[in-house]
Amino acid sequence: MTIGGKTIEEALASLSDMTAGAVPIAKDEHLQRIARAQAYMQAQGIAAIYINAGANLTYFTGTRWHASERMVGAILPAQGALEYIAPAFEESTLKDFMLVDGAVNCWQEHESPYALFIAVLNRMGIAPNPAQPPRVGICESAAFFIYDGIRPLAEGYALENARQVTAHCRTRKSKNEIALMQRAKDMTMAVHIAAASILREGITTTEVAEFIDRAHRKVGAPGGSYFVIVLFGEATAYPHGVSYVQTLKPGDTVLIDTGCKLHNYISDITRTYVYGPISERQRSVWNSEKKAQAAAFAAAQLGVPCEEVDQAARRALEADGFGPGYKLPGLPHRTGHGIGLDIHEWPYLVGGDKTPLDVGMCFSNEPMICIPGEFGVRHEDHFYMTEDGPKWFTEPAHSIDDPFGLRK
Repeated sequence: MTIGGKTIEEALASLSDMTAGAVPIAKDEHLQRIARAQAYMQAQGIAAIYINAGANLTYFTGTRWHASERMVGAILPAQGALEYIAPAFEESTLKDFMLVDGAVNCWQEHESPYALFIAVLNRMGIAPNPAQPPRVGICESAAFFIYDGIRPLAEGYALENARQVTAHCRTRKSKNEIALMQRAKDMTMAVHIAAASILREGITTTEVAEFIDRAHRKVGAPGGSYFVIVLFGEATAYPHGVSYVQTLKPGDTVLIDTGCKLHNYISDITRTYVYGPISERQRSVWNSEKKAQAAAFAAAQLGVPCEEVDQAARRALEADGFGPGYKLPGLPHRTGHGIGLDIHEWPYLVGGDKTPLDVGMCFSNEPMICIPGEFGVRHEDHFYMTEDGPKWFTEPAHSIDDPFGLRK
């Protein structure tokens, strides 16, 4: 049996640490990322970008720092050394967290970090020029108050979204990044199998979610579950869950969406199956979802615009009577999202995103079918683009009778 039959203790005992040999991104790769960004900035005529605390700062510098109400980040000029900006009282702590070294420009609590930012640009040789304003990118993840603080002081500069630079670099994953994501997804898949094995009549969604967190820790995720959604029955029709706890009954559709972090990289996998007897309606919808996921994967070829992958999934669903478009019953959201240091990254498999698929891009593939009042089915696996086309991180669900392909 793949669904039910084990106690929580037995299921946990079947798991072990899976992180051996998983190596974090090293300093030399961060330096390569900085060089790549600078080469792109020079080619595009961008003088500098501000990189805010959070995933972008981690990506380029290896420095892990959570964004807050204080401006903390890095200034990357198109030419020359990267420098940091931070409150003076955080200087020593910031240096302790640094992987890529750089000068730290400090401001006291009563001073303006935004004036300091402009002063650093001037010192770097990026001076205001009303006739031909230097282009300066502001991190797309920075809070509005940072942009709002810089803007009045930036006469003679052309402020713009730094996403052009950050996304250009981050969307194309290296072999090392893909290896970390592969391991994280393998860990979460092992947790999915274990979670299915503990299901029993009367178990609650809260109990399953708590088990999944413990299981993620058992396979080596230091923070446990990065997120977890557990849904039973009609609640499975709501993509991101409901506010109430459910109790499992025979014949219920079960949807579990979860993931973990490994050296900053994220997994995100959804499995849907049935506890107990399977109705023909459940079987039919489950198979339609599998067809839509397969259609999206087949469409994901190098050079193809992202939106065409979404369109392929919707055509498959419409052929089975769902939709059209976002209409329910059917697929109410995009087919997929990029993933890496953030769980949702650019580009997106959605109408209007014309980004051509390129080597190193990583995506979820999850064209969920939602039927309010009945149930929902989401198969979510991720793939990455190689020179030969798409490759799965995890193989899609096998069948509704044997979702994990474990029966002999």
